[in-house]
Amino acid sequence: MPSLMEGNFKMSRSDEYDPLIANQEESSDVNPDAVPYEEALKETGYGRFHFKVLALCGWAVSSDAIEVLSVSFLLPAASCDLDIGSSDKGWLNAIVFIGMLLGGYFWGSLADHQGRRSILMWSLTVNGIGVLASSVVQTFWAFLLCRFISGIGVGGSIPVIFSYFTEFQPKEKRGMMISALATFWMCGNIIAAGLAWAIIPRDIGYISSSFKFSSWRIFVATCAVPSLSSAFLFTLMPESPKFLLIAGKASQAIKVLTKVHDSNFSHRKSKEYKIKSLILATDTSKAEYLEQHNGNDVGCIAKLGTGCTVLKESTKQLFRPPLLKSTVLMLIVNFVLAFGYYGLWMWFPELFSRMKDGGSPCDQSNSNFINQTSKNETTCNYKDNWVYFSGFMTALSNLPGNILTIFLMDRIGRKQLLAMSMVLSGVSVFFIPLIHNKYENLGISCVFGAVSTVGWNALDVLSAELFPTSLRSTAFGIMSGIGRIAAILGNLTFGELIDVHCAIPMIIVAALLVFGGLSSIKLPNTTKTDIH
Repeated sequence: MPSLMEGNFKMSRSDEYDPLIANQEESSDVNPDAVPYEEALKETGYGRFHFKVLALCGWAVSSDAIEVLSVSFLLPAASCDLDIGSSDKGWLNAIVFIGMLLGGYFWGSLADHQGRRSILMWSLTVNGIGVLASSVVQTFWAFLLCRFISGIGVGGSIPVIFSYFTEFQPKEKRGMMISALATFWMCGNIIAAGLAWAIIPRDIGYISSSFKFSSWRIFVATCAVPSLSSAFLFTLMPESPKFLLIAGKASQAIKVLTKVHDSNFSHRKSKEYKIKSLILATDTSKAEYLEQHNGNDVGCIAKLGTGCTVLKESTKQLFRPPLLKSTVLMLIVNFVLAFGYYGLWMWFPELFSRMKDGGSPCDQSNSNFINQTSKNETTCNYKDNWVYFSGFMTALSNLPGNILTIFLMDRIGRKQLLAMSMVLSGVSVFFIPLIHNKYENLGISCVFGAVSTVGWNALDVLSAELFPTSLRSTAFGIMSGIGRIAAILGNLTFGELIDVHCAIPMIIVAALLVFGGLSSIKLPNTTKTDIH
């Protein structure tokens, strides 16, 4: 491409690529004492640094969960202030995922090209700014636009966080620690539900004839704090050493690993990190070669062209053997799990609101917000504590599933847990149209939350382990992208069909979850294998 021929980068496409060329930029001779990355990582020990990176990445995951799930808790309140019906609510739930769809693919590829840490900081900042702006805008369409912007930020941080975290984990602990990281999504869910319960039913805020900043808007503004604080805290963290190695910066990778070692062994000052040279992975691709030679003096247009080329090449590799089968299966599983989970989960507060006086969620006579042409005081009373208490308990139901995955991920296996979780989740959804009171609704919602969490955690681990370092963030971005499409379709499907008869979307969700669970059995086994 013309852009690749500008600046300092000139290469014929027929040139052969030597995977050791990146290290040869720093040293003309290959050190015979050089060791593979996994061995060098193991020598850093396991301790203070790893728990610090778990806490920080976990807080970032929680901030993403808060942003995504907060929308569902504000639906009953926002529907009154913004005067919206079920179809508009479907779009309000879906717009975040539309932003995530675009952001996931874009940010994920940039992270494989520019580095994990800087992309994390930028994406988290975009998320926080979008959330803050949405708390003050006064019209539905402006609110929708701001949530779209925040979704672009969330779409970038989710895939990159897991890539960044995985590349610091030794293979012996990787499954357990990625499962531990995934539990922070539950923490974000609980925080969002707790904040909604504590803030939205209160008579607080400012309301005038031209400007409203009611309790649910205060809740939205509060939800921006986690993402902005996470972006700041990542300034204190190093770049991924695995990325630095793949990018041809072996000496910088060793410096980071040395810092990790010194942090873990700070109580033993005499223990020195002995690794001085690393072996570059033999699966380095031409796409990585393009990355390594993207000099800082290349113009913006050239950088954009290079980034597009890397994005295209990385995507092509995912759809070629030996990754083709895994990529297709992961796309199927991501689609059906996201369609089922987010299509249903984002509507739980609405179902709780409809059932607060008893009856079935599929009984339209219980709807407090549907088919209303006027919004009087009774209709718009969104200060019922039961709705937010139920949301909090449903969020808390994720805890048992998260605890189970931490201890069972490496014992039972990733794909086995994924398959069992999706099938059981599908079965539980079948019973939702059959319940007759709000307590049964809360119970079945908690079962769905606990079981589906196991599947998401197993999917996170599989996504991190199935793909090589050079393609991991791109793969995460694509998987996240297909998940966002599914979430969009799931929410729009619920918005359009829930007033026709809520059993219709429930049966669709149940069938898809069972199908996805059975498909996941064909995935490779990655338990305690090296990451490439």
